[in-house]
Amino acid sequence: MPEFVIGQRWISNSELSLGLGTVVNLENRDVTIDFYGSEETRVYAADNAPLSRISFNLGDKIKDLDGNEYSVENIQDNNGLLIYLAVDAKGNQQVLDESQLDHHTQLNRPAERLFSRQIDDDKWFELRYQTLLQKNRLAHSDLFGLSGVRTSLIPHQLYIAHEVANRYAPRVLLADEVGLGKTIEAGLILHHQLLTERAKRILIILPESLIHQWLVEMLRRFNLYFSLFDAERCDEMSAQDPDINPFMTEQLVICSLDFLRENPNRFEQVLISEWDLMVVDEAHHLQWSKEAPSIEYQIVEELANVTKGVLLLTATPEQLGKTSHFARLRLLDADRFSNYEQFLEEENSYEPIANAIESLLNDDIIDVESYKLLNDILQEHDHKDLLEQLKNTNDQDQKEIIEQSIIEYLIDRHGTGRVLFRNTRHAVKGFPKRKVTLYPLALPDQYKQFHPDLKEMDLSEPQLLLCQELLFQAFDEEAKKQWFTFDSRVPWLIEHLKALSPQKVLVIASSPDTVMDLAEALRVQAGISAAVFHEGISIVERDRAAAYFADEEDGTQILLCSEIGSEGRNFQFAHHLVLFDLPANPDLLEQRIGRLDRIGQTSTVNIHVPYIKDSASEVMAHWYHDGLGALQQTCPAGNCVFKKFKTDLIFALHQQDLDNSALIANTANELEEVNYQLQQGRDRLLEHNSCRPLVAKDLANRCEKQDKTTLLPEFMEQVFDCFGVDIEYNNETSMILNQSEYMVENFPYLPDEGMTITYDRDVALTTENYHYLTWEHPMVLNSMDMVLSAEHGNTALIAVKYPLVKAGTVLIECIYILESMSNTQLQTSRYLPPTTIRVVIDENGKQHQEKLTHPLINKIQSRINKKIKGKIINMKDAEIHNIMDISKDIAKQAAPSILKDAHKNTQKTLLEEIERLKALKRVNPNIRQVEIDFFEQQYQQLNKILDSAMLRLDSVRVLINL
Repeated sequence: MPEFVIGQRWISNSELSLGLGTVVNLENRDVTIDFYGSEETRVYAADNAPLSRISFNLGDKIKDLDGNEYSVENIQDNNGLLIYLAVDAKGNQQVLDESQLDHHTQLNRPAERLFSRQIDDDKWFELRYQTLLQKNRLAHSDLFGLSGVRTSLIPHQLYIAHEVANRYAPRVLLADEVGLGKTIEAGLILHHQLLTERAKRILIILPESLIHQWLVEMLRRFNLYFSLFDAERCDEMSAQDPDINPFMTEQLVICSLDFLRENPNRFEQVLISEWDLMVVDEAHHLQWSKEAPSIEYQIVEELANVTKGVLLLTATPEQLGKTSHFARLRLLDADRFSNYEQFLEEENSYEPIANAIESLLNDDIIDVESYKLLNDILQEHDHKDLLEQLKNTNDQDQKEIIEQSIIEYLIDRHGTGRVLFRNTRHAVKGFPKRKVTLYPLALPDQYKQFHPDLKEMDLSEPQLLLCQELLFQAFDEEAKKQWFTFDSRVPWLIEHLKALSPQKVLVIASSPDTVMDLAEALRVQAGISAAVFHEGISIVERDRAAAYFADEEDGTQILLCSEIGSEGRNFQFAHHLVLFDLPANPDLLEQRIGRLDRIGQTSTVNIHVPYIKDSASEVMAHWYHDGLGALQQTCPAGNCVFKKFKTDLIFALHQQDLDNSALIANTANELEEVNYQLQQGRDRLLEHNSCRPLVAKDLANRCEKQDKTTLLPEFMEQVFDCFGVDIEYNNETSMILNQSEYMVENFPYLPDEGMTITYDRDVALTTENYHYLTWEHPMVLNSMDMVLSAEHGNTALIAVKYPLVKAGTVLIECIYILESMSNTQLQTSRYLPPTTIRVVIDENGKQHQEKLTHPLINKIQSRINKKIKGKIINMKDAEIHNIMDISKDIAKQAAPSILKDAHKNTQKTLLEEIERLKALKRVNPNIRQVEIDFFEQQYQQLNKILDSAMLRLDSVRVLINL
């Protein structure tokens, strides 16, 4: 283990752009390094820190903190700290201790290695160069963080993720309708923010039932390793160290809301743990009123007040009412959404703008009132001529461009459009059809005997009436486990499962007891094995059951699910849904059907509804089917209509022998009226803002185009070859990776047992056990870091047959890196990622980089014996030194142009956004001043950092012409 002393200077092997670091603390076998130049701090395990001690030799050039340059004449060691005796250009002597060295100091290691005869195989040099190019390309790509995950490329999801993830500390409400993929959108945002280092510490708060699904989804789709925190884990950690805050030990944390509510001391620890981003799923369950907000609401509110970024996932606003919607917006910005009446008034004020946009989108003639409104709004900025241009143009393409410009400007002004995203099935196409079949079944005699007593039952629990088997057991405790021997739904289910085999079938029932009894009945009566999924088993067992059901080759045909499986889980690979009973609430019904009827479903969803005649289930089936239409299609108005007829409906469930035709007719009429009101009150402006089709389609198209390139497979083939990873081709779209005896070092994310990979998105989506390798996969990113953090490949020597110079001529290929100090908070790599400057020069100072390209070198090169390489360096030492000095001057001449482009990019990106946000803030209070302040500070500091960018020699290759 190296000996660290406070004040020593070290450099990070894996993050060279951080500059020179200083040891500031030694504690508990950890060493803390401050990189003052980049304003970053890192804590390393002292025994295996990826650090190199910085010590200069006699004659080396060093700089002090003011940028003055000196030549080292003598070195002294003072208890582990180095003192340099040096002279400046005028011969003046200066004593510098290492703490006074310039933070931006870079080392010329490739030259040192070359002249000390440490020469690598050429394939490492080529890999290093390609890695630099790909890192630079990825840093410039706005798709990085969005396109490389195991999801389908769905335009509206990509649009929301792209829009939100690029913000500073985003605080938004994701309120897409069921089946549109809110979890995917949230995952994309998290993934992008983590990869770009805009967020490092993330907290996800969930209902208990969704915890394991999120853990698996984050890992399987996004390669994000979240840690589950519960009472048991926290207690174990506290037992080992009573002073520890468990939540500070991990960066990515998932916990349940119930856990925080039941453990106030743990909540206090979470509250002080400084999260960058918090995600809350099922936020519509947070009950709020001005007088008495629920404990759960208060927990989330307190956390939201101390967390920079907040994502809330929730059901659609119209299903839960304006008050509930307002309560969730309060969590995002309590100052902005402080008055409910003002909120309602403000929402109404946007309707005329929405109508004007609707006219533009439908290519209708704009009425006088809308034209005047648009004209008044567009006068505020440089858009005042757009309406006139629109009126005077006959070119349809030009007309569409102008209309889109007007629409995008108007959408930007919208009140909640910046904090709320809501896509609807009406706006997003591509959903499957539903085919509904009702199956009337005979009422068993065993159930008949209890029906007279139903009219006297408590009206507060209608769900019990819809589960005949539970009623039977409630009236006859000794009859438990007998119901499935006579219930007419059981033989019907067995018959249909056999008829549908081998097609996957999801069966949902309300009660876990019913699910377990059904599993036994299928096994005993028909020899059918089914997986079960209910709250009586652990979340790990639930996940195994879901995976067993998803397995196409060796999995089960049937998954028996309790109501817990109707929320959150996605089974769109199945096309048959059996509703063994019906829920008493239309929202639950929609959640059930939404497990299959969602984005990604490729076939018609077949919904099978067995019901027992002359029972409450018959009443409910016809009310849903004939009155509410909720089985045939999504029903946003369902809960609203249900609330109005709830009393009448529950009464009908108790009095099954009554004529319910009037109830059904009234329900249908009310549904039509509410749907009309919802249609009239649709927030079209918000819908347009939630997915701008042209932008969304462009994102998806660019992602698809990127998928089709062979860049990654070709690059990773180089990586596997260099590191000695064994490759076995499995089939046309996949390969098997294994560790080999020739491996250079442990390869990241390659398990001992090996792994099967694919570069094909479609294959990855259908084959769960394949790892989907993309530019964003941890294996790829870590292998790139391994290449660049080590010295492998920063020297090489080869022979070439290049006819443009004489035989025996030495050419030097130098790869310089122009880079600014790395600062994750300012996102410096976005504006000036490490940029390669390649110089190829011969002994006469003539440049050849344009003609002598890497593909050409690969064609004309030949290997040289290792012993001969050293002799060549000895013979050509003076020439190589001279050529390298010239190459550095050439690279310096190229740097200003690159920096100028970086400044232009910074100005274009940031100044335009600052001006836009300032202008919008005058008319849209949802623009946060903190966001404007951040961009202004970022712009000012970035310019300083860009101006201090430095040139560093990364690698050098000697070419001997034969």
